[in-house]
Amino acid sequence: MTMTTLCESPRDTTTAILDVYQPAGEPWLQAMQRGQVLRIIDLEGNQAVDTIFYNASDTAERYSMTDTMQAQGGIYLSTGTVLMSNRGRPLLTIVADTCGRHDTLGGACAAESNTVRYAAQKKFMHSCRDNYLLALAHADIGMGKRDIVPNINFFMNVPVTAEGGLTFEDGVSAPGKYVELRADADVLVLVSNCPQLNNPCNAYNPTPVRFVIWDAQD
Repeated sequence: MTMTTLCESPRDTTTAILDVYQPAGEPWLQAMQRGQVLRIIDLEGNQAVDTIFYNASDTAERYSMTDTMQAQGGIYLSTGTVLMSNRGRPLLTIVADTCGRHDTLGGACAAESNTVRYAAQKKFMHSCRDNYLLALAHADIGMGKRDIVPNINFFMNVPVTAEGGLTFEDGVSAPGKYVELRADADVLVLVSNCPQLNNPCNAYNPTPVRFVIWDAQD
């Protein structure tokens, strides 16, 4: 099932409370309060932004790919999608989207998957799983390997074939495309701005992204 719901945001970046430029291949960990809105901007186009969300009050509650797909009756994420937790509760809602497709099936790259997908000598390449673990280690909040779960790949194009398989295709995003999410609970946002050089989804060229956050009243 496809889901493409393009919707522009009324928000002005000059009123934001946080505006972060994130280099290609780097992790990011950020807390958000309920009602705040996060915009993720694909600055150069076709970058994959691998993201996991956690309930900030109890990180054992986290984004659930299966609950989200079941709740919306579709596999691609876009405007109107409610991101559900593993306890069946809303964590965030996508409130604007100028790209139209975001993947939650392909998962995050890791040393093991890089070896299987590309070549044995790729095993030691920088990966999203390493980024997640690095960000959690630096935060020193008691989270680690056991907390890494299936994620969302914002701006990533992973079509499902007629036979039910997955393919990794050229991205459908472009410079300046963005997605906005409203927090429906206090959450932690864990991001790997994907460093993968072997995947056509980011045009074999990891690029920077931008994160902008507004307070609830804006």
